[in-house]
Amino acid sequence: MTDSAPSSPLGRFLTLADTAEILNVTVSQAYALVRTGELPAIKIGGSGHWRIERDVLESFIAAKYEESRRAALWGQSAFADLPEIGAERFI
Repeated sequence: MTDSAPSSPLGRFLTLADTAEILNVTVSQAYALVRTGELPAIKIGGSGHWRIERDVLESFIAAKYEESRRAALWGQSAFADLPEIGAERFI
């Protein structure tokens, strides 16, 4: 018996509009995530429509949760008030 997720009406690949809706952001913001490479995507077809794989989006969301969790923990740590080493030290 295999453990498979319930089939989604959206399928394996999502459009930028689908992705924006899932993330509750604008299509422009979703496109910016793709354009910068923060959210991996592929171009499909002659006109180059962007598609984001559902599993990739789920991994992206999980990574953002982990990033937020680590930032919160860092803010609570005893080292949070230490200044960061900046470039001015090496000039």
